[in-house]
Formats: sequence, structure tokens, C-alpha cells
Amino acid sequence: MPIESYKILLIENDPNEIELMLLALNSDSLGMQINIDIAINGQQALEYLFERKNSDSAQSFPRLILLDLNIPLISGIEVLRKIRNHPQTTNLIVVVMTSSAEDRDIQTCYNLGVNSYIVKPINFDQYVDVVRQVGIYWMRLNEPPM
Repeated sequence: MPIESYKILLIENDPNEIELMLLALNSDSLGMQINIDIAINGQQALEYLFERKNSDSAQSFPRLILLDLNIPLISGIEVLRKIRNHPQTTNLIVVVMTSSAEDRDIQTCYNLGVNSYIVKPINFDQYVDVVRQVGIYWMRLNEPPM
């Protein structure tokens, strides 16, 4: 039986966070092929999503977007707003993974239609476990709209 293959867009600017995410989402631990594209700022993320050659194809979009709010150039909240306001990306799964536990940020993200908001654990083992659980749930268990 072939291994399922999925694409994730990770929007994160901290190299250590990127490394931890890549470690947690490796194909061996999840039992599926994961291709992870990385944008290190909001501008790169929006270019990745909206300046694509095959923008008409749903397969050109990632199955999951992991979004940090504290990214340079264009904030994570503004990236989320643009994703939700564009007809081609409005149904993409967006999970905010950030250090902010501010009620204002949480409320704003849910008002904009985020699928999930997770405050990053500080403990290494908990961090890796949470990222793996997010990957398994959104990539394997959840059925996204087509």
C-alpha cells in the first residue's frame, strides 16, 4: 500500500522552531509522506499562496498551514486575514502555533476563521508531541472540504 503524501506550509521565522517542527513532522514518526514548504515571513507566505502558476489547482495548495503570529514584514494575523478573504484559500486548514497566549490574539484569530489556536509548549518533549498530534489530526483524521 503506497504511503499517502501531504504538503504543509510552515510559516515561521525562528530557525530553532523550524528545526523542531521538521523533527516532529518527519515522515517516519507520522507514517505518511510529508512535504514541508517554509516561509520565513508573511510576505513570502502570501507570495507562496497567491503567486502560483497552478493557482486553479487545489493540489497546488498545502493541506495544512502552520502559522506563527510573530513573523516579520506582514503579521501572522494579516496573513490569516488574507487567506480567509481569498476565494481560493478560504477553506485551507490554518493552525496558529505561536507563543502568544493573549486573549486578544486568540479572539482575533478565531474571528478570522482559524481552525485551531495552539500556544507552543516550552518543554521540548511536549513541543514535539503537540506538533506530532497536530500533524496526525489535521493530515490523517480530519476530512477537509474539497
